[in-house]
Amino acid sequence: MIVLDCKQGSDEWQEARLGIPTASRFDQIITPKTLKPSTSATRYLYELVAEELLGEPLDDAASDFMVRGTALEASAVSWYEFEAGLDTTEVGFCLRDDKLVGCSPDRLIGDHGGLEIKCPAPANHVMYLADNSKLVEKYRCQVQGGMWLCERAWWDLVSYHPTIAPVKVRVIRDEPFICALRECMGTFLERLEKARQKVKTLAA
Repeated sequence: MIVLDCKQGSDEWQEARLGIPTASRFDQIITPKTLKPSTSATRYLYELVAEELLGEPLDDAASDFMVRGTALEASAVSWYEFEAGLDTTEVGFCLRDDKLVGCSPDRLIGDHGGLEIKCPAPANHVMYLADNSKLVEKYRCQVQGGMWLCERAWWDLVSYHPTIAPVKVRVIRDEPFICALRECMGTFLERLEKARQKVKTLAA
């Protein structure tokens, strides 16, 4: 794993992510229920090629919930550290050794864990509070992808709301899922490179 020491959301962070698949979009590469390639893979592939050609992200406009999540992150981390009795480490962007795939963990924990924080709409948060398996399933690809790339054994997933009780679930590394993800990623990267070369030739 290669860790880039940059602030998440910064220009350096945006540049590091350009044109490569990242964990928050792994559900566009693998279908979690079947462990087969996602039907959204082709569209995502061309989004990445377009980013590289443009030299800028296609999704740079932050949604209201992304802005809200960023604003609440410090409070969520403080709550988590107190609740779990653990110290966390802020990181920038984590890359596979070949620099072809990456992720941006909210925090890493010691040598074995990680943390992902979500600040969803109130109705979704209440749904996760009533049934935390829905939270785990929603972010399965991202969380297992983070464990794969960061070489971790577990990942704590938190749904946070400032006035409703937070939800915390520990997700354990799922090796069969990660093996399937690795296989789907290999196929996706081969397709991505072919598309990249073809489009570059046509756009020259």
